[in-house]
Amino acid sequence: MTKTFKTLDDFLGTHFIYTYDNGWEYEWYAKNDHTVDYRIHGGMVAGRWVKDQEADIVMLTEGVYKITWTEPTGTDVALDFMPNENKLHGTIFFPKWVEEHPEITVTFQNEHIDVMEEAREKYETYPKLVVPEFASITYVGDAGLNNEDVISQAPYNGMPDDIREGRYFDENYQRKNR
Repeated sequence: MTKTFKTLDDFLGTHFIYTYDNGWEYEWYAKNDHTVDYRIHGGMVAGRWVKDQEADIVMLTEGVYKITWTEPTGTDVALDFMPNENKLHGTIFFPKWVEEHPEITVTFQNEHIDVMEEAREKYETYPKLVVPEFASITYVGDAGLNNEDVISQAPYNGMPDDIREGRYFDENYQRKNR
């Protein structure tokens, strides 16, 4: 997809795959002006996926966007997207318990929020593991707003390649294999 990002409306409804310089691969969707969905394909919480995460989404300047949120795990995330340059900078602030027990979070979060909240109360939160990294955007798709097919199943090995190579979504940005 070749698209120039200028306004916030250009950014909303966009689906991205990106790889951090440390090798962690993420998939992320700007579902609307206050909600994001994402899947994690690589890194310490690979296999985790989330729908309808409330987030603050703003345009800092033409073509540059900042998104921030706090997860039920207590993890804080700040992403700065520069899609016209195919890069972003992300900082993830993992609570100590996530660093020590990442396997608890590797699930479909929406069905296990009570487990996340319980772990957040049970285990140590500080000191946080701060992971600031640049990333290269390897896929940009125009999914449209509130498309429930974008992040609609658990991540699997090879999923990012299936998406990038056109095997995952049809011409209407609906999942091919249900």
